[in-house]
Amino acid sequence: MADPMRIRATESNGVTEVKILMRHEMESGQRKDAAGKTIPAWHITSASIRLKDKEVMRAQFGPSISKDPFLSLKFKGGAKGEKLVVNWVDTKGDARSDEAVIG
Repeated sequence: MADPMRIRATESNGVTEVKILMRHEMESGQRKDAAGKTIPAWHITSASIRLKDKEVMRAQFGPSISKDPFLSLKFKGGAKGEKLVVNWVDTKGDARSDEAVIG
């Protein structure tokens, strides 16, 4: 499993800002190793953010996203002290879920 995500969530005037650094190698499937063999594709395919029981963001990624992708978004709602849950799934079926409290 990948390293934990770094998540920062802050609320100001009814708007919550979320910044996420997802730790992942993100292989495109187009690079070759030292022996000349193609390195298989391995990248995050989907990510989501939930606040309470409501999904506030869903994204689909492709092979062109860089290593350790960074996401930043704002949405209305959320209050200080509430918990966000961030999830992702990759091409191998591995998944990661981390939480952050809105500050």
